[in-house]
Amino acid sequence: MAARESGWGGAESSTSTPVATPMATPVSTRSVKWEKDVEEAAGTLDRPLLSKRCANTTSQMAVVGANTCPIESLDYEVVENEVYNQDWRSRGKLQIFQYQVLKWALALFVGLVVALVGFFSNISVENIAGFKLLLTSNLMLQDRYMVAFVVYIGCNTVLAAAAAALCAYIAPAAAGSGIPEVKAYLNGIDAHSILAPSTLLVKIFGSILGVSAGFVLGKEGPMVHTGACVASFLGQGGSRKYGLTWNWIRYFKNDLDRRDLITCGAAAGVAAAFRAPVGGVLFALEEVTSWWRSALLWRTFSTTAVVAMVLRGLISYCRGGHCGLFGKGGLIMFDLSSRQATYTATDLAVVVLLGILGGLLGALFNFFVDRLLRVYNLLNEKGPRSKIILTVTISVITSCCTFGLPWLTSCTPCPPELAKKCPTIGRSGNFKNFQCPPGHYNALASLFFNTNDDAIRNLFSAGTEREFGVSTLLTFFTTVYTLGIVTYGVAVPSGLFIPVILAGASFGRLIGSLLGSVSGLDSGLFALLGAASFLGGTMRMTVSVCVILLELTNDLHLLPLIMLVLLIAKTLADCFNKGVYEQMVRMKGLPYLEVHAEPCMRSLVAGDVVSGPLITFSSVERVGTIVETLRHTGHNGFPVIEDQPFAPAPELCGLVLRSHLLVLLQGRIFTRRCVKTGAADVFRTLAPFDFAKAGSGKGLKVEDLGLSEGDMDMYVDLHPITNRSPYTVVENMSLAKAAVLFRGLGLRHMCVVPRTQGRPPVVGILTRHDFMPQYIRGLYPNSMPR
Repeated sequence: MAARESGWGGAESSTSTPVATPMATPVSTRSVKWEKDVEEAAGTLDRPLLSKRCANTTSQMAVVGANTCPIESLDYEVVENEVYNQDWRSRGKLQIFQYQVLKWALALFVGLVVALVGFFSNISVENIAGFKLLLTSNLMLQDRYMVAFVVYIGCNTVLAAAAAALCAYIAPAAAGSGIPEVKAYLNGIDAHSILAPSTLLVKIFGSILGVSAGFVLGKEGPMVHTGACVASFLGQGGSRKYGLTWNWIRYFKNDLDRRDLITCGAAAGVAAAFRAPVGGVLFALEEVTSWWRSALLWRTFSTTAVVAMVLRGLISYCRGGHCGLFGKGGLIMFDLSSRQATYTATDLAVVVLLGILGGLLGALFNFFVDRLLRVYNLLNEKGPRSKIILTVTISVITSCCTFGLPWLTSCTPCPPELAKKCPTIGRSGNFKNFQCPPGHYNALASLFFNTNDDAIRNLFSAGTEREFGVSTLLTFFTTVYTLGIVTYGVAVPSGLFIPVILAGASFGRLIGSLLGSVSGLDSGLFALLGAASFLGGTMRMTVSVCVILLELTNDLHLLPLIMLVLLIAKTLADCFNKGVYEQMVRMKGLPYLEVHAEPCMRSLVAGDVVSGPLITFSSVERVGTIVETLRHTGHNGFPVIEDQPFAPAPELCGLVLRSHLLVLLQGRIFTRRCVKTGAADVFRTLAPFDFAKAGSGKGLKVEDLGLSEGDMDMYVDLHPITNRSPYTVVENMSLAKAAVLFRGLGLRHMCVVPRTQGRPPVVGILTRHDFMPQYIRGLYPNSMPR
């Protein structure tokens, strides 16, 4: 049985089709025979419950975007070998104190950097988009409408093409929101380049260009990915190339500490996008993480607190006019003035209706996004040029809609009490003049001819019941809903928060206009509740979205209404499909382990899905055998068997990692005879830090060893680097129970040991690949519905 570790189908396996284990009886009959032993019902359970194919036709590569690349898993498990023990024994009290201080310092520094990046992104978007809109508005005031249209669509096209070129040629992993990739990483999946420095740079500048281009997308989703990339970059644990090899930095060269720091970065991204520190913590807890503990909660909260304080200081600075022509607003997106929200039973009925409609429309939104992205993948597979052409095409369509649709709306006289503020000329805000005569405004242009943030602020504004008519809101909602679907999936960093909030706010305000005679709720409150219902219907988040909206509105009186509409929308939408991020994880082919095991796993046992042949090492192994095995396999973990003369009978000594084997071989701690050397000989040549995990793409390879023919006949002792306490399960354990254990502990390998004596000490290894529904379906076609 091959000791492999794989992603969505064997990216770390040496073969693409598992070989059936050579046994006298089919593997799937073992669980039946165990039940037969227990129940002593001879002859009643001889037939296998499920028939097993001799070959698995499941794809062995993961599809990320339009590129196929191997998927690795992360080593979240603490490898307790002699190297690890020596590492901790060598640490003094000062070094342990430095390690604890550094964990906090890095978390706080991540908050500082993410706040600066978020502020820079927002100011850049406001100035670039503001300059574009101001230039177009000035041409409109001169009645040069055709020139204004050419300038408007030309600016949008150039910005969109630049954003698409960055994603297509430099960092394809930066396209999209990035939240599915962060979810996958924190689940234990190390997909190619998802947190690379190039991805970070393209994410920042591509998001600025994409949002400034007028797409119906936001920078809030990409901010989560940006925060994770910043944390990953700062948590690399030192670098030999640049001389950053101090002991107090070395301690961070492991996936476990990086995971905690990236969790802080993801929470900081939400806090920077919405100025909602508590919402950022709950978003990380509810949506992106697969593993949590109380110490991480406190550190994440401290990170988001730094974000909130830094943003408040920067916004105060910008209000003095130091951040450009359109920079005074800072990161204020949809703050509402605090007001008392009183409601009756009739109002609650209207809110329930809003939750039902939001759940249905949210589920429909996810359905169309899923179908359209499959078409986009076919186009993206043709290369970078196709991605740019698709992005530019969507940009032209969006520009035509935002510039052309306001012409279909009649001009509205400005309210007498707002004569000084209406129409809005040369700045952001409501009451856009567009093509209207003096003293009039175009309601649809107030929504379309603005940045997305300003449009949301206009919809959320209170006391403006007569500003937007039913036809205006219906046109805007239909357009934004459609453009949000067709825009998500183009090759630019794009978030779904803004499209969903825009569609939900316009829909909620539309319902408020239609039912204004029945309900006494403010139209701005209807917009807020509509946005909440759409967020619940598409993203299926409840607690974090509720807190984010409360932090934005600064009004706890809205808590019951927001909770009610979120619960209704999520519950109803779950009846039709999964959340949009869960759909994206599945569509990208990321081997995500769900919280609950598939029902079919309860009828299978751990021994039913392991495959062979098994590759093991002796505790003192010949160097040539190890090198040949590493050269011809892609396995990342190998069982180590203690055999004669070191043990009277074969027994499982532990598990050794590929990376540790390469470091040990490079140290050339060899002997001419098959004898134990112990850890002392290892530490004369190598330090514990030498076994730490290298940065992304910088690990040691077999080709780098440079061993001679004489070295190949030598022996090496594997005891010092063998994990003596790997997690093991008995082969008759329920596969569902093993899956819950595997995910809950954040494992990469799980050894399967035999139930009876007299057999080899290890049956096989369970990896992430073995718990994937597609893999199980390939082995047992009748085990689960397609």
